[in-house]
Amino acid sequence: MRVFKFGGASVKDADGVKNVLRVLQTVGFDDVLLVISAMGKTTNALELVIKNYFEQSAELPDAIAAVKEYHFGILNGLFDNENHEVFSMLNSMFADLEYFLKTNKSPNYNFVYDQIVSFGELISTTIVSHYFDFCGIKNNWLDVRNFIKTDTTYRDAVVNWELTQENISKNVQKNVLNITQGFLGSDENNFTTTLGREGSDYTAAIFAYCINAESVTIWKDVPGVMNADPRYFQNAALLNQISYREAIELAFYGATVIHPKTLQPLQRKEIPLYVKSFVNPELPGTSVSKGADLEPHLPCFIVKKEQLLISLSSLDFSFIVEENISEIFSLLHQYKMKVSLIQNSAISFSVCIEDKFGNFGDLKNVLQKKFKVAYNQNVSLYTIRHFNENASKIVEENKEILLKQISRETMQIVTK
Repeated sequence: MRVFKFGGASVKDADGVKNVLRVLQTVGFDDVLLVISAMGKTTNALELVIKNYFEQSAELPDAIAAVKEYHFGILNGLFDNENHEVFSMLNSMFADLEYFLKTNKSPNYNFVYDQIVSFGELISTTIVSHYFDFCGIKNNWLDVRNFIKTDTTYRDAVVNWELTQENISKNVQKNVLNITQGFLGSDENNFTTTLGREGSDYTAAIFAYCINAESVTIWKDVPGVMNADPRYFQNAALLNQISYREAIELAFYGATVIHPKTLQPLQRKEIPLYVKSFVNPELPGTSVSKGADLEPHLPCFIVKKEQLLISLSSLDFSFIVEENISEIFSLLHQYKMKVSLIQNSAISFSVCIEDKFGNFGDLKNVLQKKFKVAYNQNVSLYTIRHFNENASKIVEENKEILLKQISRETMQIVTK
């Protein structure tokens, strides 16, 4: 079985959904498991629903209406008969969303977040599944929450591999086209959980691992894995082949084309990963597989925006030693900070972090009790794998450099 993953950009409108069908007809869809994300920017739109639910209830109906209007617009572009059952199914799903918002008693933002954003994937796969049926392509719609089981770390759930393996190996049908949701799972009480933002790639890897898939293909709006994001760098080049190790390094440092958690389960069973274009599905794209000889022979540029650079120093000019560093990292873990870079000297410790859960204010208050805290918000972290002098010049030109770190293969620069 092959596993295909299509992201939000591939199903952002009716033409996108039609194109997914064209891709499948081009490359074949027998014995395929299809993982699909929420359509377009639906997750962002549902995040606004959540924000209004907690902060601006008067604007909540309009936020829900916008999500509903968007999806029914896509339905009207796919089906010429509004009496088709998919219309009533979507109305029922939006009724479920509104019912949850009216009856929820939990003040836990992360719990509410997962229950609401999950509607994006459930709706998108329902639309795609029914459209394929409408076009004569029989398929099996799966609720991923019955397969991927997790703990209760809402918004960043940890997979229970034993239960998930059992569910998938016993219940996923072979030799048919299966369609399921990316990003989602469920806890032991069957409440919805999510695997982290942009986690649909990871979903594809989980299924591939559990069914010993032939391969995983991530379909993107780019030709494959590039050596730089074309939005920020000119003359970005395609990497035809890279190793699991290199892909893991690129993903860890922030390359958005592959989710960071995706590679490990694939590498463990040596399942090849392909990143290909849904615009030109005949092109070879990038292959990720085992082999030390698959390292890129050109610099690879990664940029992460909206980072925080925190510099800590002792209040009494004493050394920052192992005990202090251990305490700092314990707090970073407690407040769910993603650490991208660290640097320390005798009396100071600097760390570049991503505050994806908005906890920096609370963390800062705790740190200030023991350290002098200085910080820069909205900084950019540039990472250059396989750097050379020209590559560093490209990044450093016309920028204020706050921190720079160089190892054997990698250069990292924090700029304002």
